[in-house]
Amino acid sequence: MKTAIITGVTGQDGSYLTELLLSKGYKVVGLKRRTSLINTDRVDSFYDNPNFILEYWDLNDTGSLYRIIGKYKPNEIYNLAAQSHVRVSFDIPEHTVDGVAMGPLRILEAIRNIDPNIKFYQASSSEMYGDSPCPKTGYIEDSRMTPASPYACAKLFSHNLVRNYRESYGIHASSGILFNHESPRRGETFVTRKITIAAARIKLGIQEHLFLGNLDAKRDWGYAGDYVEAMWLMLQQDKPEDYVISTGETRAVRDFLKEVFDIAELSIDKYVRIDEKYFRPQEVPYLLGNSIKAKTNLGWEPNIKFKDLAKMMYEEDLNRYSKNFNHGL
Repeated sequence: MKTAIITGVTGQDGSYLTELLLSKGYKVVGLKRRTSLINTDRVDSFYDNPNFILEYWDLNDTGSLYRIIGKYKPNEIYNLAAQSHVRVSFDIPEHTVDGVAMGPLRILEAIRNIDPNIKFYQASSSEMYGDSPCPKTGYIEDSRMTPASPYACAKLFSHNLVRNYRESYGIHASSGILFNHESPRRGETFVTRKITIAAARIKLGIQEHLFLGNLDAKRDWGYAGDYVEAMWLMLQQDKPEDYVISTGETRAVRDFLKEVFDIAELSIDKYVRIDEKYFRPQEVPYLLGNSIKAKTNLGWEPNIKFKDLAKMMYEEDLNRYSKNFNHGL
């Protein structure tokens, strides 16, 4: 039986990856920060599975990292832990950079010193491309990167670090340059979930308006459940490499908003307000990925389409808030 460690296991990607690996017969050791709030709802369904273990760890806790790796002797480590909200990174840049940049360094050093045969996956981000000119066919792995936020700058550092450790020490380390990937498990402060939650609450009469920032920003949106399969496939290859993971289609925030509000039969003009506090100090106007390398080398392609993703997310939130509303919560 293979053993995998997943950092950030209680996040959107961590929960989907846990599902995938358990279905493939792995033992999964999930790492999460200890907080005063119970925030394990995304992984609660795994607790009865004897092959799922939850451990506490923080991105700056080197001692616990060495202990956990020594205890469980993993075959693979997937680093999905980070403060991943781009807008928030402008407000807490030091905290963001320390976790996003130094966390992967601590893991790679642990692998190098404990067992260089451990395979490592790093969650890179399309935000690394920033405002660099986008080719007509989309960004590829070697496209120019000019990050435009503290989060993206830190991600680029760790992205380059993975390549450095791969080439310097022969570690099987790969980065997935994931473009925006959403789901009903997406954090509630991210724009897609803000939209689907607000639409559900407005439909039920328990919210009056939705406040948003830049509606013209264009992103390549896919489904998180599809994208975690690509993560796993990267670590099954003989040769470690970096891969763009995307749908190859880009749409504005406005398009996602319209899709959801059309499904909910709501008027954007009536319920949506623009608030400048949700704009970034530096905007990234356009992101489009080209994942031909992943298709060729990994056999990976996205399955869930944009319209189906919007519908899935809205219906899940509507169902959740309907239950809460009916129970007086």
